[in-house]
Amino acid sequence: MKKHNFSAGPSILPQPVFEQAAQAVLNYNNSGLSILEISHRSPAFVAIMEEANQLVRDLLGIGSDYEVLFLTGGASTQFFMSALNLLGDKQTAAYIDTGSWSAKAIKEAQRYGNVEVVASSKDANYNYIPKEYAVPDGSRFLHITSNNTIFGTQYRELPDTRVPIIADMSSDIFSRPIDIERYGMIYAGAQKNLGPSGTTLVILHKEMLNQTGRSIPTMLDYNTHINKKSAFNTPPVYPIYVCMLTLRWLIDQGGVAVMEHRNEEKANLLYEEIDNNILFEGTTITQDRSRMNVTFVLKNKELEEAFLDKCERAGIVGIKGHRSVGGFRASIYNAMPRESVEVLVDLMKDFTAKNA
Repeated sequence: MKKHNFSAGPSILPQPVFEQAAQAVLNYNNSGLSILEISHRSPAFVAIMEEANQLVRDLLGIGSDYEVLFLTGGASTQFFMSALNLLGDKQTAAYIDTGSWSAKAIKEAQRYGNVEVVASSKDANYNYIPKEYAVPDGSRFLHITSNNTIFGTQYRELPDTRVPIIADMSSDIFSRPIDIERYGMIYAGAQKNLGPSGTTLVILHKEMLNQTGRSIPTMLDYNTHINKKSAFNTPPVYPIYVCMLTLRWLIDQGGVAVMEHRNEEKANLLYEEIDNNILFEGTTITQDRSRMNVTFVLKNKELEEAFLDKCERAGIVGIKGHRSVGGFRASIYNAMPRESVEVLVDLMKDFTAKNA
């Protein structure tokens, strides 16, 4: 039975990427070696790293004034590493609290400087993106989480501020075009739209660096990784290789503008069914709905187990919602085909016909 994987992450990747990555584990480029055993100092891997770096730049329109890094530790490490490198003891940074991940970023940043939480949607269980707030003059940056996997919200437009924006884009990187000049930094765990878990993409404007007056441990200093081209220590070779394959696939598909169109179509198809189905309802306000993570519930919670059972028998996996929201969550990242969304929509219609 075909599986339709709606998991929030680690998540589905394009089928050609799975196939190429699997072959490389056995024999990378007919070298007689597995990708898992080649040296990170070898010409073969240096070429992989350089291509991955250039593909990121090509897809997002990134110029030479930005550095592109592949690091480790996930977005959770960037919560404190970004503040450690970019926020001085007596400096102020603004943060917007839109969910669990931004709340964790705020907690970590408070260790290193003055953090001003300028807005929060916690009052409504994070079911919207705050719109009315002021960023303090002289702030080093404004930190946002561009898409919220747990609560199903997403920024459709960037905040209106002249302050550099730092964005955790772990769950919507490469899903749409961006205006890179608005950002001082972008970071993203790979395991949604980019590759397997194990590496973290960091895109950093050079002017953000060296302004804190702080002595930073070598391994946590962005300058270390810039100077050593993401290979100060042994990098996660295989995850970076799979990221490179995914980036190639994105280029072959037509780039992030094509992804945005596809993602809109998939999300609209599912949200239309949620809105028109008498048994289901969405959990977020309409204008802030995520195109990556669609969260919804049954109006009658007693039907939840029956719906999940029906999903399982249809090959739909990873659909159960996070405990903070309940109900269901359909993660429809770049690699999710429209056909899988159609299977879910048809199942919802059939379930309603038999249970309404």
